[in-house]
Amino acid sequence: MSEPKLKAPRGTFDVLGEDAEARHALESRARALLGAAGYERIETPTFESTELFARGVGASTDIVSKEMFTFEDGAGRSLTLRPEGTAPVCRAYIEHGMHKRRQPVKLWYLSAFFRHERAQAGRFRQFWQVGAEALGSDDPAVDAEAITLLATLLADMGVREARLRLSSLGSPETRSAYRERLQKHLRDHEDRLSDEVRARIELNPLRAFDTDHGGTREVMSTAPLLLDELEAEDREHFEEVKSLLDAAGLTYEIDPTLVRGLDYYTRTVFEFTSDALGAQSGVAGGGRYDRLVEQLGGPPTPGMGWAAGIERILLAGDPEPAPPPPVELYVALATVDTEVRRDAFALLAEARSAGLGAQMELGGRALKGQLSHASALGARYVAIVGREETVLKDMQGGGQETVPLDTVVHAVLRSHHAL
Repeated sequence: MSEPKLKAPRGTFDVLGEDAEARHALESRARALLGAAGYERIETPTFESTELFARGVGASTDIVSKEMFTFEDGAGRSLTLRPEGTAPVCRAYIEHGMHKRRQPVKLWYLSAFFRHERAQAGRFRQFWQVGAEALGSDDPAVDAEAITLLATLLADMGVREARLRLSSLGSPETRSAYRERLQKHLRDHEDRLSDEVRARIELNPLRAFDTDHGGTREVMSTAPLLLDELEAEDREHFEEVKSLLDAAGLTYEIDPTLVRGLDYYTRTVFEFTSDALGAQSGVAGGGRYDRLVEQLGGPPTPGMGWAAGIERILLAGDPEPAPPPPVELYVALATVDTEVRRDAFALLAEARSAGLGAQMELGGRALKGQLSHASALGARYVAIVGREETVLKDMQGGGQETVPLDTVVHAVLRSHHAL
């Protein structure tokens, strides 16, 4: 009986070929866009203390209660594969004393994250996100800048049918008073709610807005709305965010039922969706988290950020494929000979040291096959290295000449600069 075939774990995948190139193009665009806006790259550890997410994300959230990959290390400490990026960035902000730097501190990342979710189209157990966080300023312009940068990135990646939904959650104090009103509304109609929403009434009643259950949706259609109960300062902040987005020409829709699945959000929250994705339409989202750094043991520090799913962007997008790196010189072997191979390898190293895109025959092909392979790679020149002579073949112009081995790189460079 043969051994079972080994496969990638459920909910994970290998990144190959065109997908790898598309991800590289997305990362390059994010680096250019966010770097120009003053965001610095940060990478946090793949696993963190479980307490970070329990305290930061919220014990009542699905992420913490159901979806985290948690394990104990050899010393019995509870560790968790990071399910999201904001809490780790805030932990790094505190740990490295970034509050002493000029504020706001702007950071961005592109990392893998892990959640034990039901695997389906666009939703994986290991997934990648690009994210941006700005810590240290409560200026509405920080919110507007973050949102417009994300909108630009999605547009640059060709995300189709993108829509921006926008709302405000106000302060935790306002939300606490509103929560009591919402809980009463849910209890008054408890018999019409789904079992899941009924179980959440005490822990996380706002998640009732984020349900597909028919009876629950009817109940929520008459529920009080948090957006109607904002304090004056929070309302002014939200109005300024909207006016700045208007000034930037960014289209949005106000959605007072917008709910984010994390407890740390305050004030501005938003989400980009794409109808091209069907039911799983969320592409990216985020918001303000003005209490999170302090909640994790740091100084009072307002924050604003977002995360966008790489897989979702590529599913909903139509990015321009990145051209493959040019092969300016392909080193072929006229014969199978140890000395010839050494000369050819030395030529390959010299070409790469000179900055040329160069490859060498490594597949044991006959000369005809080597030339065919070089043509398939789009090689500009082929150097056919032999015992007595080296032939430099122009694959585009069609000519060829016999040249000394030590002049091949110079000849290719001269031609390269003449183009």
